Amino acid sequence: MITVISAFVVLGVLIFVHELGHFLVAKLAGVGVNTFSLGFGPRLIGFKHGGTDYRLSAIPLGGFVRMVGEHPGEEIDPADIPRSFSHKPVGWRLAIVAAGPFCNVIFALLTYYLLLMVWGLPTMTTLVGEVIKDQPAALAGVQGGDRVLAINGQPVEHWGEVASAVQGSKGQPIQFLLDRRGRQVSLAVRPQAQEVKDIFGEERQVFRVGIKASGETIVKPVRVFEAVGMALNRTYLAGEIIVVSVVKLAQRKVSADTLGGPILIAQVAGEAARQGIPPLMDLAALLSVNLAVLNLLPIPALDGGHLFFFLVEAITRRPVSISVREKAQQVGVALLIMLMAFIFYNDIARLVAGGGQ
Repeated sequence: MITVISAFVVLGVLIFVHELGHFLVAKLAGVGVNTFSLGFGPRLIGFKHGGTDYRLSAIPLGGFVRMVGEHPGEEIDPADIPRSFSHKPVGWRLAIVAAGPFCNVIFALLTYYLLLMVWGLPTMTTLVGEVIKDQPAALAGVQGGDRVLAINGQPVEHWGEVASAVQGSKGQPIQFLLDRRGRQVSLAVRPQAQEVKDIFGEERQVFRVGIKASGETIVKPVRVFEAVGMALNRTYLAGEIIVVSVVKLAQRKVSADTLGGPILIAQVAGEAARQGIPPLMDLAALLSVNLAVLNLLPIPALDGGHLFFFLVEAITRRPVSISVREKAQQVGVALLIMLMAFIFYNDIARLVAGGGQ
């Protein structure tokens, strides 16, 4: 039950934030909004206010904001022309469409910031856990339970600094200063080059000494302005991973079998919820950036497709013909349906292979 509830909450919030962006900028531009819906299909519940039907619909796989004069070639009552989306300057139309992904990015940024300010920064200490036999660290005398104090004379405070120092050595010997049960020990270790596969399945060279962190963590408080920078960096890195993933998929360097949809999201959200509020919020922020990036892809029927046509219009000073936009929209919808079918197939195949776990 927690899996279903957490998935509905996370996806519902992200869809609401996305559609709210479109809605608010449309209102700011003076565009009439007929419907604000979470979900597609038949209306379940809702209310009407200010000419807008705010509703919850039956199929919880997205949402939409339906505006006056939104669709190409739509017949518009002359009295509604001042409120028509299609009759607004192209700058306003660009802003309205871009507002959805933009709000998802802002949501992720604020979520990361809140996580840092309320829960602090969980940090893995420099306590050594496992020392791998016959690897450089073991041969040099490093022992499990040692705490790394400094590398090459530079103090280290968390495990990330240890890993960065080892990787940055490029195979040159480095000097470890260790605390071993209250006694300081200095050892020289030469990192060893290894070929590993990254998250995209591509091989790259790394340097390792054969030690693993103990998993001991502390929570460091984060200052207000420091949290702003860290939240910006996390949001950027989340976007970068998603963009690179899309590129690798297009290059066929990453298997399409890795794509996941609502079922996978529900499973991940359920697991995150069991771990507590911070992991669930962290997942929500990542998914929010994911939603923003994917919506910006130049595919007709997505925000990115509309933005592409409006940018063409802004550059050429004339709108793309209605027939071209309608045909592109049909192709875009067909592609999205096929993609969703494939993603659902992946989800179900993954579920069956995992025994329903």
